[in-house]
Amino acid sequence: MAFARSRQALAIAGALGLALGVTACGTGNDKKSSKASSPECAAYDKYQGHDGKKVTIYSSIRDIEADRLAQSWKQFEDCTGIKIDHEGSGEFEAQLGVRVDGGNAPDLAFIPQPGLLKRFADAGKLKPAGNDTKAMAEQNYSPDWLKYSTVDGKFYGAPLGSNVKSFVWYSPKTFKEKGWNIPTTWDELIALSDTIAASGTKPWCAGIESGDATGWPATDWIEDLMLRTTTPEVYDQWTTHGIPFNDPQVAAAVDKAGTILKNEKYVNGGFGGVKSIATTSFQEAGTPITAGKCAMHRQASFYANQWPQGTKVAEDGDVFAFYFPAVDPAKGKPVLGGGEFVTAFADRPEVQAVQTYLASGEYANSRAKIGDWVSANKKLDLNNVPNPVDKLSVQILQDEKTVFRFDGSDLMPAAVGAGTFWKGMVDWINGKDTATVLNGIESSWK
Repeated sequence: MAFARSRQALAIAGALGLALGVTACGTGNDKKSSKASSPECAAYDKYQGHDGKKVTIYSSIRDIEADRLAQSWKQFEDCTGIKIDHEGSGEFEAQLGVRVDGGNAPDLAFIPQPGLLKRFADAGKLKPAGNDTKAMAEQNYSPDWLKYSTVDGKFYGAPLGSNVKSFVWYSPKTFKEKGWNIPTTWDELIALSDTIAASGTKPWCAGIESGDATGWPATDWIEDLMLRTTTPEVYDQWTTHGIPFNDPQVAAAVDKAGTILKNEKYVNGGFGGVKSIATTSFQEAGTPITAGKCAMHRQASFYANQWPQGTKVAEDGDVFAFYFPAVDPAKGKPVLGGGEFVTAFADRPEVQAVQTYLASGEYANSRAKIGDWVSANKKLDLNNVPNPVDKLSVQILQDEKTVFRFDGSDLMPAAVGAGTFWKGMVDWINGKDTATVLNGIESSWK
């Protein structure tokens, strides 16, 4: 969901072609930073020629994450002389439209929803990426990612950071003590759940309460199961209303999720029965694992920040995560995730230079070294990713078998993806049958 993904910093690529052309021709814009000739600046040669220029970026990233952003591109600024002016806002989604409509658009913006990106593109507000940026993006990211910033055949930029949602959290210590093996298929996952339930412990804990966004964690379950019970193509049809929301394939995925979420033998460890899932907060949902009251919790990589203070997140720690298994591993490795895209509202040469740099392997490694960050950039060196869960996320994103799909509700109209889908999942957890819930969501999709 955008709600969760707004914490994850991603950037997007633009176009460097003009910048390179201007520099190469020496048309008066070939100003170089005073540090440009130093050895540490060699990697930034292709971005030179814009000393003293300023590029503005607007995003939802604030506080310590904003400080890390500033740190991540400081050497680029020092070497090129380009000043990056970043502003983060908690009202980003609402205010971006106001600024654009008021003629006060930022040069670049980090947009977490492909649907919102498309809206600006359709309105003619965005600048398509140039050839050099497009080439950089195609070199560093898979087509699965790039399609989300392509509208009517025009490419608007590359992703930067990302998150992986297809994770199950567990206690390595408990699994070792009990002799439980990490499942690698859906059948093994269900068999393990049965074994744990028979031992007297609820195998699963879950929570979908999240204030105004209550219900979103359950939609992630459905999206993950859609990817595992159908094909990526059917998933794409579902998120674009190419098939109705109450299609039998969607119902089958919901019912598959229900074999865990609506199974009183399986849930809700540490909190109660099935209905307690609706009132258990997203933040608290996995914590019974640390007290031995629950064995598994399906939640994204960013849940690493929700564990109680002092919890060691590592393969040999208090908690860690494993990949949410595929139903049929022969069909590939479906991965649900999310992220943000940096879109361009201006195409000045210095803006294009920043966009291209943010799509590069140099930037990905610079940001990764600072910590708490994940990217699908193929040039990202795992050795530069300090956090164990982030490292696992990057390994999954870089795996050639991975079939990535963006969070479905962020691809749907907001009235559905952040409205009736969320609410429908709450009703479903509270006992309403699958057909009734899906019929209601379908009728809301206008």
